[in-house]
Amino acid sequence: MENVYDVLQHRGFIQQVTDPEPLRELLASHRVTFYVGFDPTAESLHAGSLLPIMAMANLQRHGHKPIVVIGGGTAMVGDPSGKTEMRKMMSRERIDSNAREMRLQLARYLDLSEGNAIVVNNYDWLGNLNYIEFLRDIGVHFSVNKMLTFEAYKKRMETGLSFLEFNYQLLQAFDFLVLNRDYDCRLQMGGDDQWANILAGTDLIRRMERKDVYGLTFPLLVTASGAKMGKTESGALWLDAQKTAPYDFYQYWINVADDDLVKFLFYFTFLPTYEIEDVKKRQGAELNAAKTILAYEATRIAHGEDVAKKVFSSSMAAFGTRKIPDSILPSSTIPRGSVTADEAGLPIARKDYSFFEARPKIISVLTDLGLTSSKQEAKRLVQQGGVYLNDVRVSDTEMALAENDVINNRIVLRVGKKKYFYLKFE
Repeated sequence: MENVYDVLQHRGFIQQVTDPEPLRELLASHRVTFYVGFDPTAESLHAGSLLPIMAMANLQRHGHKPIVVIGGGTAMVGDPSGKTEMRKMMSRERIDSNAREMRLQLARYLDLSEGNAIVVNNYDWLGNLNYIEFLRDIGVHFSVNKMLTFEAYKKRMETGLSFLEFNYQLLQAFDFLVLNRDYDCRLQMGGDDQWANILAGTDLIRRMERKDVYGLTFPLLVTASGAKMGKTESGALWLDAQKTAPYDFYQYWINVADDDLVKFLFYFTFLPTYEIEDVKKRQGAELNAAKTILAYEATRIAHGEDVAKKVFSSSMAAFGTRKIPDSILPSSTIPRGSVTADEAGLPIARKDYSFFEARPKIISVLTDLGLTSSKQEAKRLVQQGGVYLNDVRVSDTEMALAENDVINNRIVLRVGKKKYFYLKFE
């Protein structure tokens, strides 16, 4: 089997490594236990967490054993890395509730069954720490002067760094020490803003345990335009279907820039690298087909195959059916046949042709179907150019629907970029 270190490197996951060649050799010769920590500071993970999650999944698929550390203890402190201000304090109950949701989401990407993974909450060992003993045993190994040279602390010194947050690096390093002692954990991974914290952990273990352990960071996720990846018009791209609907999740990926496509296929799918390399040679319609496959695969992993097929059909029916060429990323399980409107999964109102006798105005139809909350909102959207009939922009607020608007037994209404409705005539 290919060395997973080479897989991670080829797919672009590796930004910094403490000892590259020894780690590569270790991953080739041993089943390595590794960990990534997730602080449950929100009720859902978002797209910013996908890079570490997918890296963990790749390691697990190559036989290594993940430890998922739910940061129930560290979430009560707040990591200053990459933050311009101190996090709001959260209750123990809120943190526990977030942690339960987080575990359910991680289980879609990782096999968390006994023997294949370990899930722990660092509150179990941080919650009852004796502060005096912790300072004597752990704090003695940390230099304040050195800590202040790290970028995370230097930035926060400008806006104010609390003593509470200053302790975070000690706590994360202690996590690694506990996991090394209890589970022989040899590798910690995280985003590149975690580099200083990871180095602190590897150094602490070398000092106290006289063992070699390793750290690896991932690049920070930005799009080709330099924007933070995972941001949408309505906010973050969440992994929770209640916070980001699967259809909107799918549409995010299908709308990525051409320059991001190959990178995102490497990161967010398990498709073979040689197939993804082939996408670099594609252009035009074939690139769009590859984006459809990216959207399908990312949605399938996050929400399951049934949901992925449904939103794929919805998108294809709404934006125009096209066949995905068999030569494009053939390992994908995406449906490659044609899709009909009846399979779309979009809202459908069934009508007969007597519907037109009342000369229904577009403003009333939008309101009656719930596409707008009021006729006033519908009128404003038409005036702003945000309403489409059969993919043609509506400009007249007095326009009435007519029989000749029915195409293939349906009228397609759209509000904005993503809200669709079918009027289906029989």
